Amino acid sequence: MLFAYRLLSGASGPLLSHLLAKRLARAKEHPERITERKGIASHPRPEGRLIWLHAASVGEAVSSLALIRRLLEDDKTLHVLLTSGTVTSAKVVANRLPDRAIHQFVPLDHPRWVRRFLDHWHPDIAIWLESELWPNLIFGARRRDIPLVLANARLSLRSFRRWRRFGGSARRLMECFSIVLPQTTEDAEKYQALGARDVRLLGNLKLAAAPLKANAEAISILREAIRNRPVWLAASTHAGEEAIVARTHQRLTAKYPDLLTIIAPRHPDRLEEVLADITSAATDGAIAIRSRQDTIDATTGIYVADTIGELGLFYTVCPIALVGGSLIDRIGGHNPIEPAQLGCAILFGPYMANFSDVERDMLSAQAAISVQDEEALATQVDRLLASRQAREEAARQALYYARQGERILDDITDVIRAQMADGGQKSDG
Repeated sequence: MLFAYRLLSGASGPLLSHLLAKRLARAKEHPERITERKGIASHPRPEGRLIWLHAASVGEAVSSLALIRRLLEDDKTLHVLLTSGTVTSAKVVANRLPDRAIHQFVPLDHPRWVRRFLDHWHPDIAIWLESELWPNLIFGARRRDIPLVLANARLSLRSFRRWRRFGGSARRLMECFSIVLPQTTEDAEKYQALGARDVRLLGNLKLAAAPLKANAEAISILREAIRNRPVWLAASTHAGEEAIVARTHQRLTAKYPDLLTIIAPRHPDRLEEVLADITSAATDGAIAIRSRQDTIDATTGIYVADTIGELGLFYTVCPIALVGGSLIDRIGGHNPIEPAQLGCAILFGPYMANFSDVERDMLSAQAAISVQDEEALATQVDRLLASRQAREEAARQALYYARQGERILDDITDVIRAQMADGGQKSDG
């Protein structure tokens, strides 16, 4: 399979160029940096040792920030190259990367573009986060004796079964990694079955991520607008969830007539669709839209926070947060650790496959509340709105759970340091 992949990818230059052009037309590529996707760097390589850290999208990029800061704090001569593949991830990290850290878009997996990328950057070690595995990039790095670490690795059952069908190819790919650091025991077993040789379970790096930031002035303005109104947040919602949240809002206004519901859709470009779903489900209160600079006043029932990079603001201000992507059976949920770090009482739905270990551990620690359907959502939001004691206890348990991250960050940093020291070499025995 890998041989066929290399042949096909080698002949795919015109097709990939056409794909980039189409993505650019849909604003899915950065117009001034699109050549980075062909391995053409837009930044000189810094002198000295360089860690290349690849994070596919927003969630992985945000998770990487605490690790990047720790690595740079520990070694003042070190630099970090962070790559990702989405415009949104680039925007999110643009003002959050520390000094001596550079962001570039990862090249598409064309052999010539990969060579160009590696020729320019020639990193001393490569850290791949989670589950995005591009064969040409991985084999290209390994041929240059660049140590490879797969950190915070996760593998869905569907992906595992697909890789198992190509057992030899999966093993060759896994053997490129000096160490695999899975998120869960289940992930560890999957990677071992695929041929990973050194698998170490250290914990989920997402627990070590720095809390989402929020502008102090924006916090003050939003709190002043909300005043003493009851408020809750539905964060990172997807199609089908906004209607559920709006119906829940409609139902709760019978008891809380001045209720404010804030909806932060995962993809702000869905605004018109979001508005259509909300207006068809809820009739009480006006709808205000953040991107249009609408203000929250006494008539506002639902506030649509359709902006990028402001989730920390809403988690800071809202005492109750529903984690989106979890009420519908196709997304797998989003990161519940982010609201935990900022003192929210946390709710999520039954579909948290992307964070199954975190879901299990948070529920066991009473650090989150699982709602199985729309009826349960309304019941639990009502309970938390009605009782300050219940809200504060749920938030305390969530914060306590989130503070495990420091140990995990220490352990992962130690592994990376050791790999850099010995060049990632390990016995083939």
